[in-house]
Amino acid sequence: MKTIFILVPQSAVPSGLTAPRYLFTTANSFLSQAGKPPEFEVKLVGEYEQVCVQNDFFYVTTDYQLDHSGHPDLVIIPPLFGNLQNSIDLNKNLQSWIRTQYENGAEIASLCIGAFLLASTGLLDGKSCSTHWAFYDQFNEWFPEVEIKDGAVITDEYGIYTSGGANSLWNLLLYILEKYTDRETAVKASKYFAIDIDRDNQSYFMMFSGQKNHPDDEVRKTQNYLENHFQDKITVDDLADMVGMSRRSFERRFKHATGNTVIRYLQRIKVEAAKRSFESSRKNISEVMYDVGYNDTKAFRSVFKKITGLSPIEYRNKFYKMTS
Repeated sequence: MKTIFILVPQSAVPSGLTAPRYLFTTANSFLSQAGKPPEFEVKLVGEYEQVCVQNDFFYVTTDYQLDHSGHPDLVIIPPLFGNLQNSIDLNKNLQSWIRTQYENGAEIASLCIGAFLLASTGLLDGKSCSTHWAFYDQFNEWFPEVEIKDGAVITDEYGIYTSGGANSLWNLLLYILEKYTDRETAVKASKYFAIDIDRDNQSYFMMFSGQKNHPDDEVRKTQNYLENHFQDKITVDDLADMVGMSRRSFERRFKHATGNTVIRYLQRIKVEAAKRSFESSRKNISEVMYDVGYNDTKAFRSVFKKITGLSPIEYRNKFYKMTS
């Protein structure tokens, strides 16, 4: 039997506690129905007997406190709620406990922005992870030694699991369930909870707003220009001339400030504009392609799929807002 500890940090998101408990206890029921013994013992573990979560909106009663918690096979870290720095500061005592569990052989799984608490332990240093796409910039700034897998729903490295944004936590839980039991049990759970078991990309949910939290005025000027003229034919040389730099210096500074090459940044702006058009207009693929400054259908499809994980027609079919 696997012992699963769901960690209860202060300011946790309650659904990040209830979802894993519900899934693994339900899996026990499926196993019992199949004439098999239950596989999971699931416990809530926290620093205190009662822990305030979601900024004191709820209280959760834990099964174990940190000093009487035993030896789990898996520790699950839920998403945090509210100000992340405050949440991490509130839960400093959990960091050494998480490290100790890992060093003693437990696997660790963080759900959504629970990755911030996991990364604060140092266990992710030199590794890759996923988290909610809306927090990529903040995560990169706080934890530059950790590589974010852009768009990934799940990562699995050295006994450490992470999930992407929001409902991606269910995909990670199903992934772990299959790993600990079998495909049949995981599929049954995916049907019961109405979750797409094999979703492996959150890129098509991502909204690109540009990385402007940096001090480089010339780069920010270029970003604003690109966002207002993305339909035009723009060369890197033209942009470098506009801000009075050599091309080499300009490209280096732009990448350092934004984390993207100039070309990649422009592609992401064009694709974001195309996504909005597909979501809200009746324009066909070619019309949208021309509107965002592409003339080559193959190039447009290739860039769009690379960034979103879906082809233009797949994206349109998935997100178009039907009107009467």
